[in-house]
Amino acid sequence: MLYSATINVMVKAARRAGRSLKRDLGEIEHLQVSLKGPANFVSLADKRAEEILLQDLSKARPGYGFIGEEGGMREGTDKSHTWIVDPLDGTTNFLHGIPQFAISIGLQREGTMIAGLIYNPANEELYMAERGQGAWLNNTRLRVAARRELADALITCGIPPLNRADGHARFQSELAHVMRHAGNVRRLGSAALDMCFVAAGRCDGYWERGIQTWDMAAGIVLIREAGGFVSDAEGRSDMMSNGTVCCGNEYIHRRLLDLLREADAGRRAPLARAAQL
Repeated sequence: MLYSATINVMVKAARRAGRSLKRDLGEIEHLQVSLKGPANFVSLADKRAEEILLQDLSKARPGYGFIGEEGGMREGTDKSHTWIVDPLDGTTNFLHGIPQFAISIGLQREGTMIAGLIYNPANEELYMAERGQGAWLNNTRLRVAARRELADALITCGIPPLNRADGHARFQSELAHVMRHAGNVRRLGSAALDMCFVAAGRCDGYWERGIQTWDMAAGIVLIREAGGFVSDAEGRSDMMSNGTVCCGNEYIHRRLLDLLREADAGRRAPLARAAQL
C-alpha cells in the first residue's frame, strides 16, 4: 500500500519508538518480582520513546510544533502545524506486562486534526488515517460496526484512577446506567486503542472523562475516517479542550450520549432535593 509523505514520516517514527518500547516490555516481567517494582523503569521507557518521536518527527518536519505527554508544548516556526504525541498510552497495562498499549501520533493543522497514527508494537497493529483518505489497520480498510441496537453492542470505557477520586461517583452512575442498556461493557486500559477498536468495528462505542489531548488526538481522525461519530461527552465538538470523549457509529454514538445525559440528570436530582431541604 502507498502512503502519503506525512503518513510515512509518522510510520517511521512510530516503528523506531516501538522497537524501544518492545525491548522495555521484555524487561518488565523480570522487574515485577522486585520490591521496588518497575514504575521508575516504565517512566524512563516513556520518556525515551517520546525523545525518539521528537527527534524523528522534528527532523522530517523541522518547523512543526510538538505537544508531548512528557515534555509538554514545544513551539515551532510553522504555527499552522503541530504534532500531538503520546509515547505510551496504556502505561498501567505496560507497567504490568499487559500487551495492550500504544504509541499515538496526531497531526493538527490550524486547529483541525488531519492525520492520526496509533501503533501497538506488542502485536504490530498499525492504525492510520488521513483526512479524506480513509482509515486503515495495516493494509485493511476500516469501517465502524453497523449495529444499531445498544442491547447488541459492546461498549468500552475509561475508569477514573485513584488520584481522580472526585470522578468516581459520576462514573459509577454512568456505568450503572449504560450497563442497564448495553450488551456488554469493557475497560481495556488504553484510550487510543479503544478508539481504534471502535474504528475497526471491534467495539461499538466508547466514552471516557478526564483524558488528555494526546490520548485522543489521533483517534479522532481514525473514528471519522472510518465513518464514525466522535464528540465530547455532552455531544459538542470541543473534546480536546474539555477532556471527555464519546464515539461510535451514528446510532450508538447518539444513544450513548443520551444515556450519559440521563445518568447525570439522575445523579443530580437527589443532590438538588437535598439542597432544598
